[in-house]
Amino acid sequence: MADTGTLSAQLNYQFSDSALLNEALSHRSNGAVNYERLEFLGDSLLNFTIAAALFHHRPHEDEGALSRLRASLVRQSTLAEIARELKLGDYLNLGVGELRSGGYKRDSILSDVVESIIGAVFLDAGFEVARDLVLRLYGDRIINLPPSDQLKDPKTRLQEWLQALGHERPEYEVVETTGKSHDMRFTVLCALPHFQQKARATATSRRKAEQAAAAVMLERLTAPETE
Repeated sequence: MADTGTLSAQLNYQFSDSALLNEALSHRSNGAVNYERLEFLGDSLLNFTIAAALFHHRPHEDEGALSRLRASLVRQSTLAEIARELKLGDYLNLGVGELRSGGYKRDSILSDVVESIIGAVFLDAGFEVARDLVLRLYGDRIINLPPSDQLKDPKTRLQEWLQALGHERPEYEVVETTGKSHDMRFTVLCALPHFQQKARATATSRRKAEQAAAAVMLERLTAPETE
């Protein structure tokens, strides 16, 4: 494991209780003392801090829009991105099996550790210091968010686009499944009878395939015409 002094410098925070940082970096595969309780605490603080920041930065957004914006910031992929910027994988305490399977680079673990560090800082120094850490970690991500409508999933955006034109909802059908139970792939057909249009996509779950097919259809229908 790398020297945590470098991590403290990146966080711009020095722990008074170094045991808290060690706990925040410890996966349950490493022993009974692990980050799960700190993650629970950090998750709550993260959600509140991001919600408050969005409330002030987006004064004209309604509750639904604010919820979508927050979800895009606190989702696993965003947290894992922050973790990689900090090189958190270099500091993790993992059990032998988790280490061999590449847990130090897994999004689910990296995102959990970001939250656990936030929780650890809260216990070590209080709410305001932890809140400031969250805002530092996110940098310009909060103010550089796209319009909230762009964060709606493709199925929702396609359905709203059709409803605005007075057309029926799209129809989704699984037309093929391949692979074994632990590694299945689903091919879904998205059909719009009114437009006589069909789009298909394949993904590792039905939901993801439906979203991908809707995205293909939406792009096709809304693409600017070329001469």
